[in-house]
Amino acid sequence: MSEQSDKRKVKNFYSKLAKAINDYNLIEKDDKILVGVSGGKDSMSLLSGLASRAKYSDKPFSVVAVHIDVVNVPYSIDKEYIENFCKKNNIKFIVESIDVDFEKQSKKPQCFVCAWHRRKRLFELSEELNCNKIALGHHMDDAIETLIINMSYHNSISSMPAKLDMFEGRIQLIRPMILLSNKEVQDFSKLQSFPGEKEICPWSDKTKRNQASEIIDEIEKRFKYARRGIFKSMSKIHLDYLPTEPGTDPVIRGLNLPKRDKDKDQS
Repeated sequence: MSEQSDKRKVKNFYSKLAKAINDYNLIEKDDKILVGVSGGKDSMSLLSGLASRAKYSDKPFSVVAVHIDVVNVPYSIDKEYIENFCKKNNIKFIVESIDVDFEKQSKKPQCFVCAWHRRKRLFELSEELNCNKIALGHHMDDAIETLIINMSYHNSISSMPAKLDMFEGRIQLIRPMILLSNKEVQDFSKLQSFPGEKEICPWSDKTKRNQASEIIDEIEKRFKYARRGIFKSMSKIHLDYLPTEPGTDPVIRGLNLPKRDKDKDQS
């Protein structure tokens, strides 16, 4: 790969990160942002992007990196590397250990239970650390996969918003990499030589998300730009051209969209 091509990939990453932050107004002056760091390529790329932006932004903000270590899950990361990275970038790095009782929620997938408990501890820590925002390393592919999963299993058209107010506005979830594809994040991570996980979670390949990813790959083999097309379609919802169950209106949450005209439906 040429040096020029590598530079373009790095520039593309920072450009799309900045576009998402600006377009969705994800970061404001004096924000204190907790970054959830799993240790994988996504969270390390996010941490790196925000660390760089914090140095040069005209809206000063600070970053705290947090890794939730689930002690009874065989999964490990290069904590020393992350700690050194944070020191170089003047970022506080916190490792919080939790023990998850999987037997108590045995009817639910282990991956879901683990993620729920890690997210719960992140919310608690955000309050303890006086952070007003939590940044997560989800990208465009994650949003598309979530859309497919929710349509297939939960009978709803919903996904991952770029930002979401939680707990009556006390905390806001933000996803600065939402405009970046999985491949674009992978390319950036590889060029930055991030180490990734030392030991992969044994349940990581047994999730609905993996199945959704395979489905999207298959669709894109037939329709070249399907990935971005599906993502963009979430911003262009035409209710008048969607079928609904007889006698019902679409349930609209968080979208400034007109409800269907019942009289028009009955004509």
